[in-house]
Amino acid sequence: MSKTPPEEYFTREHYRVFYPITTRWHDNDIYGHVNNVTYYSYFDSAVNRYLIEEGGLDIHSSEVVAFVVNSSCDYRAPLAYPQQLEAGIRVEKLGNSSVVYRVGIFPAGDTRAAASGSFTHVFVARAENRSVPIPEPIRQALSRIE
Repeated sequence: MSKTPPEEYFTREHYRVFYPITTRWHDNDIYGHVNNVTYYSYFDSAVNRYLIEEGGLDIHSSEVVAFVVNSSCDYRAPLAYPQQLEAGIRVEKLGNSSVVYRVGIFPAGDTRAAASGSFTHVFVARAENRSVPIPEPIRQALSRIE
C-alpha cells in the first residue's frame, strides 16, 4: 500500500525550474490520455536537460554519467495529446554519489500538477560502471534547485 504524497508536491511553488513539454500523438493510450509510462520519459527529459544545460553534463563523452536507479509517480488528473505541459523539478536529497529529484508535470501555466514523481540518479564512472562522487559543476547546479 503506497503512502499519500504531501499536497505540496502538486503545487507549482514546490518546484525550482520548469521546462516545456510538447505531448506527442503516441503519448496517448487506448483510453485517450497520456499513458502512465510516458510520464517517466518526461521526468528523464527534464532532469537530463537541466544536467546538460546547467551542470555541463556531456551525455556523449563525459567520464561520469547518471543512471536511474529508482522512480515512482503519483497521478492526480489525466493529460492528453495535444496538451502543452511543463515539468517542474527540484532536488529533494543531494548525496555524495546520488541525487533524488521531485518532478511535477503540469498543464502549461497551471498551478496544480497532474502528476508528481520521484526520480533517483546515481553517478557512475562510465568506463568502470561504478558509483563515484557527483562532479563538482553538476553538484553546484543541483544545489541551486535543492
